[in-house]
Amino acid sequence: MVKSKSTSRLFSISPIILTQTDTTVGFVSQDANKLFSIKSRDSSKTFIIVYSSLSHFLNDNNRVPFKRRNLVRRSKKISFIIKNKAFRIAKTTLDSKILKNLKWNYSTSANQSGKKFDLKFCEHKTDIIIQDKNGLHENSSSSLFKINNTTQVRLR
Repeated sequence: MVKSKSTSRLFSISPIILTQTDTTVGFVSQDANKLFSIKSRDSSKTFIIVYSSLSHFLNDNNRVPFKRRNLVRRSKKISFIIKNKAFRIAKTTLDSKILKNLKWNYSTSANQSGKKFDLKFCEHKTDIIIQDKNGLHENSSSSLFKINNTTQVRLR
């Protein structure tokens, strides 16, 4: 089910979408500046970029260290940092044409920085709400690993 407050906001350049991600409820957009303003977040703290497939990640001029390719390829609910760039490979589980057409997007948890999930806050701040019959529910966030060719460090 897709909800939108107004049709003009539905067709904005890069809308803010509230959806159940592969890990938890999240804001999804291709505009990081909008996400920074919604979350009242320090701009030095970047967002995770979620790619719909490993090939889209590699086509975006990114590289995975040779020794870590299988780890990244087979990962589920794991985010990685390579050279200070955070990313995750996650196929969308919702049957939404909006999400399926996005090859990548910035993703963050649906809350104000440091606070819990609040549906009223999220509905007020988002352009589009996408949910299935299970609705929106908060789960644990993804694991976070900083990797390079020689080391692999778990950060979260």
